[in-house]
Amino acid sequence: MDRALLGCLQEDATSSYAALGEAVGLSSAAAHERVRKLRERGVIRRTTIDVDPVAVGKGVLAYVMIESTAWLGGEETGDALRALPSVEEAHIVAGGPSVLVKMRAATTADLQAGLRRLFDIDGVSGTRTIVVLETFFERPMEVTLVESIENR
Repeated sequence: MDRALLGCLQEDATSSYAALGEAVGLSSAAAHERVRKLRERGVIRRTTIDVDPVAVGKGVLAYVMIESTAWLGGEETGDALRALPSVEEAHIVAGGPSVLVKMRAATTADLQAGLRRLFDIDGVSGTRTIVVLETFFERPMEVTLVESIENR
């Protein structure tokens, strides 16, 4: 039931509890209570909208692997990356690079400026950038394991 509710919310987070309940076979009150519990347990972290990056002038997408001379897994690195508006995501990774970031910019010149700012972060020694030419699709995470929800 929770997976079905999550699927409906991922499709349209503005759905009323009545519509959610109807879609999964619950009353609106029962759907509301289940969604409330999913929020309390941290399964639903936030409710947001999906903005078309091209429509708001952020049509250049790049994934950047950051190489380092020191461990970049600390809070300082996270704060420094979070302070860069062009960085949408940042992940500590295993392998050669230390961090993987997803960046969006209006132009390649803006992307280059963002890449330069990465070098202001202590320990960053290099970057390898992949610029996306076209996106076939992006999909929300599919919740398939009941245990992953029930154990939270």
